Amino acid sequence: MDKNEEALILRAQEGNLHSFERLVRLHDEKVYGVLMSILGDAEDARDLYQDVFIKVYRSINKFQFRSEFSTWLIRIAINAAITYRKKRSVTRSIFRSSPGDEEQIESHTSSKTPEEELLNAELNEQIEMGISALPKQQKAVFVLRHYHGYKLNEIADIMECSNGTVKNYLFRATQKMRDALRLYHG
Repeated sequence: MDKNEEALILRAQEGNLHSFERLVRLHDEKVYGVLMSILGDAEDARDLYQDVFIKVYRSINKFQFRSEFSTWLIRIAINAAITYRKKRSVTRSIFRSSPGDEEQIESHTSSKTPEEELLNAELNEQIEMGISALPKQQKAVFVLRHYHGYKLNEIADIMECSNGTVKNYLFRATQKMRDALRLYHG
C-alpha cells in the first residue's frame, strides 16, 4: 500500500468524506468487476456496489492495515455478493448479459468465419454454464484467479483461508471446468 492510499484511509477513518470518495474512485472498477463476475447481472452488481461501499464507509474504522486495503475491500464485496445470491436465490448464470450490453459487443470487422463465431458462442455458453455450476467458494476462487488476475496468496487473504485451501478450490474448479469443456478440449 502506498503512502498516499494510507493517508487517504487514515483521513477517511477520521470522518473525512472527500478522502473516502477518493478511495472509492481508486477501487470502484475492481469492486464492480468482482460483483459483476459473481452476480452475472449488471443491475444487481450496481445495486450491491452501492451497498458494499456503504458497508465499507460504516466499517472503515475496523480496517487495521494488516492487509492491503484492496484485499479487505474485495473480501467485503465477495461476502456481500455471496450473501446476496443466497438471499435472492439467483439462478442466472455468471457473466450472462442481455443483448446490447458492453460485454456482448464484438467488432464487426472480425475476420472470423460464421462457423468460428458459432463455435465461439457455443464455447462461451459452455464456460458460463460450467462456472455457474461451481460451488460458491470454487466459483469465487476461479473468477478471482482467471478473470481478475489475483494471485493465490491474495485470494487467500480475500477469502480469509489458507493458500492450501485456495489451491484446493482452484484445483477442483479447474477439474470441473475441464469436464464441462471436454468437447472443446483437444
